Amino acid sequence: MSTLYVVQWFLRIALSASFLSAVADRFGMWGIPGAPSVAWGEWAAFVNYTAKLNWFLPAAIIPLLACIATLAEIGFAIALLIGWRLQWFALGSGLLLLSFALTMLISDGIKDPLDYSVFTAAGGALLLAVMSSKEQA
Repeated sequence: MSTLYVVQWFLRIALSASFLSAVADRFGMWGIPGAPSVAWGEWAAFVNYTAKLNWFLPAAIIPLLACIATLAEIGFAIALLIGWRLQWFALGSGLLLLSFALTMLISDGIKDPLDYSVFTAAGGALLLAVMSSKEQA
């Protein structure tokens, strides 16, 4: 088994686990709002956070945006785990994470996206996309 293969698997599992952990948090699976290590703890808190980050969008579309982000994270996690169209789902994951990082940067400043390693995760997903495209060439 090549080192590159092991690294790709590690990155796929790490990205998938991160996406699924964030989704689980939105539905209270990591605990209630305000509990240690819980970001949201409920759907309403996540929708409020989505509104905070996307203050520049009309309030009426925020719940839809929260749903789209959640469905995208679930879809990307599953696709990364099974390796289906890996290059494209890794690219989509990277772009989604980059959009999260940039909205966090615009809304909260540089500290949160750095503390939560969102730029690092985006870079890892984009690297996975490039690595996957090289395998297909």
